[in-house]
Amino acid sequence: MTSSKSKPTHAMVLAAGLGRRMQASENDPPKPLTKIGGVTLLDRMLTYLADFGVTHVVINLHHKSEMIEAHLRDLDYPFEIIFSDERACLMETGGGVYQALPLLGNKPFFVCNADILWIENITNDKMTALKKLASTFEPEKMDSCLLLASRDNCSGYDGAGDFNYTQHGKIERRRSQPGEQSGAEWIYAGVQIVSPSLLDKTPEAVKSQPFSFNVLWDEAHAAARLYGCSLEGTWLHVGTPAGVRDAERILQEK
Repeated sequence: MTSSKSKPTHAMVLAAGLGRRMQASENDPPKPLTKIGGVTLLDRMLTYLADFGVTHVVINLHHKSEMIEAHLRDLDYPFEIIFSDERACLMETGGGVYQALPLLGNKPFFVCNADILWIENITNDKMTALKKLASTFEPEKMDSCLLLASRDNCSGYDGAGDFNYTQHGKIERRRSQPGEQSGAEWIYAGVQIVSPSLLDKTPEAVKSQPFSFNVLWDEAHAAARLYGCSLEGTWLHVGTPAGVRDAERILQEK
């Protein structure tokens, strides 16, 4: 279990993606600024981080970066916001974090997608998702701990899942035989805690180019240092216009 001294103080929010599945027009805001229930997805994520108590947030920028900068300019969050500029080249998830590593300190930090949404279930003294994730993370044995949502408790998702638990909280990718579509019980919910030492394992071949965080998860899994933490709540997939409409309806019903 993490102590109060090891509680993450830094976070990176991935806000540079193109959001092509949203079928947006040229004048529409980037996906992180999509409003659901009157609040942008980006602001919802920043509120989660503020409630947790982080002190520094790094946000990467590429697609419609000027809209994100303008949106945040007049907002008053209780942490420092630092931009990592990817306007010249979109570095993808792994490359973006690797490029921003000097801004993220030398202790474990959150990595969060800017375009995700969940509904907390914190009744019966259950912790919020970020607090549970932080309490689960043990740097001595974990390179990365992923927040995972159950396929049985999500909305708007029709994929095959991402991970299964193995033992003692360790996770592995879903497996499928040739010609089969084997599913996984758990979906990556878009938040993880990462040890900076995992970024040190970035293969030389990709260090100077865009690459997916999947590369680093593979490194962590090979070392038996990839773990999961189950979300207590409902995960809302908002990657498409239909998903956004479903999320609006569910929030109104809550």
